[in-house]
Amino acid sequence: MSEGNSQPRLFRFGMFELDSVTRELRKDGKSRPRIRDQALQILIMLLEKSEDVVTRDELRERLWPADTFVDFDHGLNTAINQVRSALGDSAANPKFIQTLPRRGYRFIAPVQIVARENGVAGGGGNREQTVDTFGQSAEVPTTAAAEMRSSILSDSKDLPVVRKESVRILFLLIQLMYLIFYIIFLVRLSFAEAVLNDWGRYAFTLFLVLVVAAAIGIPVRLYLLTAMAFRYQGLNEKFRKLFPFLLVLDEMWALTPFLCVQQIGLGVAIATAAALLYLPFSQRSLLLMGAEGKR
Repeated sequence: MSEGNSQPRLFRFGMFELDSVTRELRKDGKSRPRIRDQALQILIMLLEKSEDVVTRDELRERLWPADTFVDFDHGLNTAINQVRSALGDSAANPKFIQTLPRRGYRFIAPVQIVARENGVAGGGGNREQTVDTFGQSAEVPTTAAAEMRSSILSDSKDLPVVRKESVRILFLLIQLMYLIFYIIFLVRLSFAEAVLNDWGRYAFTLFLVLVVAAAIGIPVRLYLLTAMAFRYQGLNEKFRKLFPFLLVLDEMWALTPFLCVQQIGLGVAIATAAALLYLPFSQRSLLLMGAEGKR
């Protein structure tokens, strides 16, 4: 454990997990060969300052005091190489540790820091306190976390390591796409009404559902666009609460390509509807990938 913070914590990144107490590095739940103390301390420093630069001077002050007579450059390079070897990383194509020449190093993969606290008597077990990408701090019972991981939906541990900026851009583009769809639908409302008139007895009900979906969807998408663009605190938690509602809204909206079946053809309409059916889950997965880190 690095100096100045003795609280038991887990660092989770990609398929890896580092326990600050046992100093054990695990991949997919399986222990990896132990790495030397200095290399481990460097890894913890990088994880604690995820996406920030850890300078060579900081590393020297922490690990090689002024009265220690060693070849600092050689010692640091050796320790960094040991960390990279343990993570299966490379300097040429880094997934975890980026080298900034003459400056230092930066951990570029999303990191989740979990603080464990023992439950009080009668409180029922341990709890995990996590800090997500957007600053949200949330305490979750470990049993609940286990139930979430057993869900058929994606868990953060199942997802690949993705740069946070990529997550933000993709999420923003999805919200913008929905917003454009809603506006086009409302602008061409008479066309949609004419098409739905041929759908039989439930045409008016479906027309009303789509109008309400677009009217509700516009402020919701504007909120999500603004929240992601300005990095609102706790966006992950808010989206999880919104997800059941958004799922219903978006799955209904997936019917809209069939309004244009005469223009685009049945095959394209089916393919587009299938993509729209998947989009709610992709948004959830993107935020889970973003939730693996902190800013």
